[in-house]
Amino acid sequence: MTAATKPGQVLAIVCAGIVLASLDLFIVNVALPDISQDFNDANLGNLSWILNGYAIVYAALLVFCGRLAERFPRNYSFLAGIAVFTVASAACALAKSVETLVAFRLVQAAGAALLTPTSLGLILATFPPERRGGAVRVWAAVGGFAAALGPLAGGLLVTASWRWIFLINVPIGLLALVIGWVKLPRIPGHDVPAPHVSAAALITIGIALLTFGIVKLNDWGWNSYGVALSFAAAAAMLALFVAHCLRSENPFVDPALFRIRDFAGACLAMVPFSVAFGGFLLALVLWEQGVWHWSAMKIGLAIAPGPFMVPLTSLLLAGRLIARFGAAAVAATGLFIFAADVIMWAEMAGSHADPGLAMLCMVPSGIGVGLTLPTLMGVGTSALPASSFATGSGAINMLRQLGLAIGVAILVAIVGSPDLPEAYMAAFRVAWRAMAAITVLGMFPLLLLRDRTQARPITGHVGVSTDSIPKPAFSEPAES
Repeated sequence: MTAATKPGQVLAIVCAGIVLASLDLFIVNVALPDISQDFNDANLGNLSWILNGYAIVYAALLVFCGRLAERFPRNYSFLAGIAVFTVASAACALAKSVETLVAFRLVQAAGAALLTPTSLGLILATFPPERRGGAVRVWAAVGGFAAALGPLAGGLLVTASWRWIFLINVPIGLLALVIGWVKLPRIPGHDVPAPHVSAAALITIGIALLTFGIVKLNDWGWNSYGVALSFAAAAAMLALFVAHCLRSENPFVDPALFRIRDFAGACLAMVPFSVAFGGFLLALVLWEQGVWHWSAMKIGLAIAPGPFMVPLTSLLLAGRLIARFGAAAVAATGLFIFAADVIMWAEMAGSHADPGLAMLCMVPSGIGVGLTLPTLMGVGTSALPASSFATGSGAINMLRQLGLAIGVAILVAIVGSPDLPEAYMAAFRVAWRAMAAITVLGMFPLLLLRDRTQARPITGHVGVSTDSIPKPAFSEPAES
């Protein structure tokens, strides 16, 4: 890194990395029919693991990689994540079956999980405290834009081959590696304990089992032993994970972080919003493919107005609104607009294709995402202590990705594979109404957010008594 590297340059470089990780969350959606044809007409339940396998591993490893990266220079950890992601992307493009594609997607997710928290760690460490909230909003807006842009990019690339949705990452990743190696600052690590591998395994397996049970509800039924066993095992794994966090001297996610009101409120609001967003976007793609019989290209173009509204809303509008009305009011407005748009889809989408309606209805969803996602990320992460930049940002992103995976699983469970077109459309309407209701749930945690627009940065360690973090209340014997 050169001494002349400015915070804005660091932001630009790490945003290139987050585009890679975020784009791949939804770029695969429009390619599922083509992948299914290549791999012997695999069903939706099996194909959903190409999406959910990525989201689950990405989510579960975010905190693990964030904790690990706290010990080493952030620039090296970020570049290592880019390298892993780029190599895995090339492997995905060469996959010969659904199983191998899912396996390579898991490696891809591991690279994304390493680069995401370290990218935020670089931003938070290089920007002065008063500019961190704005920088994180830019980072989140770019990531949200890239994620929502996935269907459009996928639609364009699938016209050549679905394999191009992975190959396109290779030149971008190589360019980011070269520029990052030359320009990124060396941000030294902290002397913090290594994270527990067993805790990472507990949350990964627990969420995977929960998602598996939801996906299999249609195939096996609510009363099946397989579904009951999946849910019971998931509950046990997640309970063990929570017990570890509460009792360990070196918790995977420090409970003291959630005593920061802004961080806790942002995390709790992020989950229902992400569930709804993940389910809504996949439902949209499947509706336009299965009911309107549109091509991947046409779907991508119809969805495009939504993604383009995300950075416009976040960068031009959200900051001013936060300064005037506060983060809670802005995030609540975003959630309301998003929920209203989902209901509009449920009530207005018919069996006959309507490109004008489709493009018009995407605008409110983009505005809702642009007001909600960057605001929650900005207010949540700007309150973190310096020693927990990567870990805390990993935690909020973990909850976001877990929400996306659960949203996809809920959609698959509701829609299933009805035989009659009327039943198929009715199932989508139920799914959209469910996503709208889940979105509204995200408004309640916003009550935790304080009136000021940016939380004052904390200089102490998590767990040390400060103005913003109460002294830990638990005093049970520590366990590893």
